[in-house]
Parts: sequence; C-alpha cells; structure tokens
Amino acid sequence: MARTLKADRILFTATLLLVCASIVMVYSASALVALERFQQPYLFVTRQVMWAVLGLAVLWIAMHVDYRTYRNDAFVWALVAVVALTLVAVLFSAPVNGTRRWFGIGGLGVQPSELAKIACVFFTALVLERRMARIDDLAYSLLPIAIVVGAMVGLILLQPDFGTAMSLVLIVTAMIFLAGLHYRYLVGTLLVMLPAIYLVLVSAPYRRRRLLAFWDPWADPLGDGFQIIQSLIAVGTGGVFGRGLMAGVQKLFYLPEPHTDFIYAVIGEELGLLGATATLVCFCLIAWRGLRITMRAQDTFGAFVALGMTTMIVVQAFVNMSVVLGLMPTKGIPLPLVSAGGSSLVISLLGMGVLLNISQHETAT
Repeated sequence: MARTLKADRILFTATLLLVCASIVMVYSASALVALERFQQPYLFVTRQVMWAVLGLAVLWIAMHVDYRTYRNDAFVWALVAVVALTLVAVLFSAPVNGTRRWFGIGGLGVQPSELAKIACVFFTALVLERRMARIDDLAYSLLPIAIVVGAMVGLILLQPDFGTAMSLVLIVTAMIFLAGLHYRYLVGTLLVMLPAIYLVLVSAPYRRRRLLAFWDPWADPLGDGFQIIQSLIAVGTGGVFGRGLMAGVQKLFYLPEPHTDFIYAVIGEELGLLGATATLVCFCLIAWRGLRITMRAQDTFGAFVALGMTTMIVVQAFVNMSVVLGLMPTKGIPLPLVSAGGSSLVISLLGMGVLLNISQHETAT
C-alpha cells in the first residue's frame, strides 16, 4: 500500500499563524497612516488580504506539486533567465524613494528581487546535487553558481537594495555549506569579500549615516538616529502585556513605515513581550521544522531546496527583528509573512509551499 503523504503540520500552523497576525497587525499599524495620506483607512489591509489569499493559493498549489518537478534544466534556466530580465528591466522603471525595485501593476508594486531568491535556490540546488562529489574543486563545483548568483546580486545592488543582496548571498552560502565545502574556503571567501562589502557600505552616503546611527543613534536623534530611537521606544513601552491592540502610539507618524519594515516594533508596543515572543517562536518553529525537513529529505536536491527555503525566511526574519531591536543597522527588509507587501508575502508562501511538499516525501528516521 502506498504511503499517505502528509505535510508538516507544525510548519503549516506556524506559517498560517503569522499570515493571520499579518492581517491584524497591518490594519492596526496602517489604518491612521492610510487615512491621513489617502483618506482610506482600509487601503493597506485590503491589499494585504488580497495578497494573503493569493499567497495561500500559491502555497496550496506548491504543496501539491512534487518538488522533484523542479529538478529540470529547462525549467531552472528559464526561471533564471526571466528573473534576470526583470531585474534588468526594473532598473528602467520609475524610482520610488530613490530606488528602482518595483514594477507598478494595477496600483500594486511587484518586486522581482524576491523571485530572484527562489530562482537562486533552485539553480544552486540543481548544480550542487550534481557536483557536490567534487565540492572542493571550486572551478568545477562553484563557478556556475558564482556567475549566476553574482550577476543577480550585482543587479540587485544597482537598484540599490543591499539588504536583499546580502540575504541572497547568505541563502546560497548556507546551501554550499550543506554540500560539504571545507570551512577554510568559506572563511577565505569571507576575508576576500570584506573589502568589497566595506566599499559597498561606504560608497553611498545614506549607508554610512546608517552605520554611524547604529553606533550612536542619540548623536542625531532627529535625523539618522530617529528610526532606531522610535523603534526602541515602541518596544520598550510595550512592557510584558503591551498597550493593547490598536492602542500603540509610536505608529502615529513616529515610526517610519510602521506597517512594513517596523511592524515588529508595533507588535512589541501593542502586544508586549508576549506578542513579540510569540512571533519569534513562530519563526523558531519554522527554522526547526525546516532544518528537520532538510535532514530527512528523500534526496540531496530536496535537502538543498529545503535549506534554501528555510534560510530565505529565517535569515530575513531575524535580520528584521534585529534592526527593530537596535542590534543591527537599519535596512529596508520586511518581516516575512507579517509585513505589508505583496511580493514578499507571496514569494514567502511559495517557499513554504515547496518546503511543505518536501516534508511529504521525507524519509522516516
């Protein structure tokens, strides 16, 4: 008798809880801002509900498509080509807040760099599965990955979007580490990259100001340090139980973009330590179950894809929460599955759908 395929219920539940929390918190964080700017208090939450419905439909479809379908050269190369073309095309789009990251479609913003994460996960998994036996032969095993991923990272940096570019590098690095690359190569690569990372950080004045604000936000409390200070005030005043849903103060034109990059600060203020911890626990569950699926995957391709999808969500989540808590310099990275934003939500749910499908085929231990 064929084995009944069952997806990981804990992973599915944690994902669904975060999406539900997203709808509630996006409304709480954005209602007054939307009323003031657009005279439509339900504008952002309506869009978030629409994207959530679409994203959950994508998750359901991905759950029911055998992940081994993606182990196909034509599919992977076509995906890489489409993503590369969109990353080039978006550079010629109208700038938004000084960046060129979105295509405007029907009044909604679509960010191709989010799809680049999925494309790089599939491409890296395909290459590593075939070449991991000679993983320490860098020219043979890693050169194709370096060329393709490096090109996408370069295009994303041109937007500019340093946070997403570094997230992509971390995702691929985790997958390469799983393939068994000796740590000396990873350390050596990091040492070689440090000067380049330094140049990227200091090449733009706003990045230099963010670094200085991170070290001492109170040196310029009304300027570059304003975001970090307001975020810390929001989290600090929440206490254990919070001010109460909809009762937050810092979202009232103090926190910049409270429904996107700083939604975790709103959670901390309105739901307190309990709400912030519950959110953190959901992401920890995703990390735990994702790593468990990676270790139990039926084949190496599934293991690489599972780790890539898990890293895509978890790394971005912990970077966002670290920024909100003042543990990292400010970056424009949303909290996956929670922050307002269609591209991020749909791509994150797509990744979770693929991960849930891999869990259906995992081997027993």
